[in-house]
Amino acid sequence: MKSTIPDTGVPITPPAGNGGDRQEASLHGEILLRLRDYVVEGNIPEGARVPERQLCEMLGISRTPLREALKVLAAEGLIELLPNRGARVRQLSQRDLEELFDVMAGLESLAGRLACEAITDAEITAIEQLHYEMYGHYLHRDMHGYFQTNQRIHESIVTAARNETLKTAYANFAGRIRRVRYSANFARKRQRWAEAMREHEAILDALRRRAGSELSDILFQHLRNKRTAAIEHLTEPQEDAPASA
Repeated sequence: MKSTIPDTGVPITPPAGNGGDRQEASLHGEILLRLRDYVVEGNIPEGARVPERQLCEMLGISRTPLREALKVLAAEGLIELLPNRGARVRQLSQRDLEELFDVMAGLESLAGRLACEAITDAEITAIEQLHYEMYGHYLHRDMHGYFQTNQRIHESIVTAARNETLKTAYANFAGRIRRVRYSANFARKRQRWAEAMREHEAILDALRRRAGSELSDILFQHLRNKRTAAIEHLTEPQEDAPASA
């Protein structure tokens, strides 16, 4: 799996320019992005402790900004903070996954229906561009790029629903299953990655036609299929899991 974490201790440097606060915010955002990717892409086993010293060396930062980023990931549900004992990657049971994916399926289904009522032509065009970008990543077997663009597509549909309550709820649950949603693409028996691409073709087609009821059903089934793949991947023998890159 591709990771944005450098192999050696290359420090993250703030961008040139004026404004210390803006530089600090940018630096914090970059640390958070890289750390989130590192966890989501399975570089730390589920339930394992977060290796703070190793991550500090890899990112070229001190423990203070690392721990600030870990607090954000804990709020997103990716990790758990342990009192006076650091942090560990959150481990979800099969029942946890079933419940979370069902909630996400309901939220995305509603988002699709509402989006078709309010989405603009410009927003559809932007989602089309993301779709073809994602397809390019798929053809090049670039899972990192594929997943990042995939998430932007789903988030764009939620945004187009014009419902802040829905958007907040979606963001809360999305963080909790982001890691397993990524790993579900590796479920081998059902060739999930190719199947997901076909589903996204149907999602785009329904969105173009503003077919709200149809898009709602497609998105619900899309998440149900993802749930099946995630559980399949969870129960696969360890030797079948993809090695971290």
